[in-house]
Amino acid sequence: MRSEPSSQAPVLSARSLVASYGRNPALKGVSLQLGRGEILAVTGPSGSGKSTLLMCLAGVVRPDAGEVFYEERRISMESEAERSRLRRRDFGVLFQFGQLVPELTAIENVALPLLLDGSRRGAAMAAATTWLERFEVVGLARTRPTEMSGGQAQRVAVARAMVTEPQVLFADEPTGALDSLNGEQVMTQMSRVVREAGTSVVLVTHDARVAAYGDREIQLRDGQIDGYDGAVDAAHVVIGGEAS
Repeated sequence: MRSEPSSQAPVLSARSLVASYGRNPALKGVSLQLGRGEILAVTGPSGSGKSTLLMCLAGVVRPDAGEVFYEERRISMESEAERSRLRRRDFGVLFQFGQLVPELTAIENVALPLLLDGSRRGAAMAAATTWLERFEVVGLARTRPTEMSGGQAQRVAVARAMVTEPQVLFADEPTGALDSLNGEQVMTQMSRVVREAGTSVVLVTHDARVAAYGDREIQLRDGQIDGYDGAVDAAHVVIGGEAS
């Protein structure tokens, strides 16, 4: 597994991210870059800042200091509405417990991001069916989350995160609520599908077996990158058509 970033221009970059919860620092100047089509595993013990880093990169949380760039956009300076639109169209987010809507069936859950973005119902349901097929859970299309096993529900959640064909998938402990067998099945299918789609992935995990699915690994400890500092090559960050 590589420790150094690709020499190609990154799809996502972070510079000197700082974030705190009250007086408790979560990130202390983290910089990194994510290559196109790369699976980047972010590891570290509980409380090291992994989930906070992912939320900052995905635009869910605005850092106290530092910058996040998606291609030519400085998303850390954009409004909540702009960042929400980005997460609907260009980003996919997958959480540990899936967070499926319990009142909706599997196909309705997967179609939901498309419907929220204005797609016609027929087109959204057709796309949802395709993604359920890719994760081998199309037989559960009319099933509600409470009637699924943990592994089945998480595969439906991955299908929902991928239905918009995002450029970047953010996965926060995607197997943390699963046993080892179901976790391996989810990771095997997810890694295959994202590589076929050319999707870049930020994979947060404390499990070495899950991190092994990544192309590269960085370790966080006490809000900082342990060892390799993840510094962003400034020539790769472009703002308004000029390198910054």
